[in-house]
Parts: sequence; C-alpha cells; structure tokens
Amino acid sequence: MPIIQSVDRALKILNLFNDQQSQLKITEISTKLDLNKSTTHSLLKTLKQHNYIKQDLDSGKYSLGLKLLERGQFVLNSMDIREIARKHLIDLSVVTGQTAHLVILEGVYGVYIDKVEGASAIVYSRIGKRVPIHSSAVGKSLIAYKGEEEIANLLENYDFFKQTDHTIVEKQVYLRELENVRQSGYSIDNEENEPGIFCIAVPIFDHTNQAIAAISISTTKQTITTELEKEIVNKLKQTCSEISDTLGNKRIYLS
Repeated sequence: MPIIQSVDRALKILNLFNDQQSQLKITEISTKLDLNKSTTHSLLKTLKQHNYIKQDLDSGKYSLGLKLLERGQFVLNSMDIREIARKHLIDLSVVTGQTAHLVILEGVYGVYIDKVEGASAIVYSRIGKRVPIHSSAVGKSLIAYKGEEEIANLLENYDFFKQTDHTIVEKQVYLRELENVRQSGYSIDNEENEPGIFCIAVPIFDHTNQAIAAISISTTKQTITTELEKEIVNKLKQTCSEISDTLGNKRIYLS
C-alpha cells in the first residue's frame, strides 16, 4: 500500500525534534529532510495551524506544539494496565504453573486488581485482596522506587505489625530491604505475610519512570529452591520489561 508523501514528510518533521534539538530553523529542517524551502514552509504552516508545531516570533525557530502533549495524554489515559498486563499474566501462569497477580498501591497497602491461576497453584488469593507494604513482596516493589521524601512520609507513624515470625518489624531493617530491591530489581516475601508462602515480585514502570504496579508469583516455602527462584525472577523481569515498554518506559531490567 503506497504511503501519502505529504503525511510522511510532516511526520518526519515532528520526529526531528528531540532533547538535543528542541528548536529548529526552517533552513535546518529543509536541509535535514532534503526538501525545498517552499515545501517545508507549507508543511510547517499546516502543522502550526493544528498546533502540532509552534514558532517563536523573535527567533523564527520552530518547536513542538502542545497538541502533541494533549494527544499523548489521551493515549496514556486510554491505557488500562489490567488490559495491557492480562495476556502476560496468562503466559506467566502457564509457564510457572502458579498464580500470577497484578497489584497496585493504595495508601499503605498493595491491592490485587487481577490474577490468573496456574495449573499447579496452591496459594489462595482473590482480586481486591489488600496486603501491607512491609510484609508483602509486591508492597516492597511498589515502595522501593519512590523518592526518599515520599518513602519517609509513607512510613511516618507506620505500624510494622507482625504477620508471622518472619515479618520485618523494624523501620531501618525495612529501609535496607528496599535498598536490596533497588539493587536486585525484585522483591521477595519469605513467609513474612503468611506462614509457608514464598512470593516474588517485580515492578512495572510507566513513561514517567514511576512504579505504578507490580506482578508477583506465589508458591510455597517448601517447594522454592534457589534455581526456581532465579527462574521465576527472570520470567517476571522479562514480563514487566515488556509491559513497561508498552507504557513508554525503556528501563533495562538487569538479570
């Protein structure tokens, strides 16, 4: 199918702008795209009319217009993290045999907003379930990448109540745990939220580099091994990397 030349040229003009060259003269644009000046001017005039391009009256230079921000925000708002993550949860549950969970942060709790049960799943969970940030793998992943001030505010007067004998109940120990999450790229719940349950989680990042959700796989402490943990971590990182990429984040998930 043939492309529309004028549309192709207009899009190429928009793609010229980046962090290194946020403003361009008409001569620079025509030279970079090998177009004559009159054609370039007509294209810029059309883009400017629709607010995709703006022009500084003093310098005459062109830059991207606010219409692109408006359209971009519309795309972002129309993205449903559950819809985007759904097929990935299914794939994870099939490959691991365990239940894959999608969790978001609500206050100081992680909330399960979706799940797909695996064929070998023996851990009970339900959509809408809330888990504390200090005793859950997903809670740690959702908190670890926030700024120092935000973490401090979240943990001010926070009750590190004891869920099991393995629950972290001291603030400084928890802060060191968050640092471990940032270093490794994943978090664990080693019987900290529920006796006998071992959980692994990895965060999902959006286009602003914020951890907006996390995906976890839960199994039993009895069945987890070093090799199995490593295998699940790698699968989770690959999955969350693909979802983050869809959301406009190019973060590299270290293996």
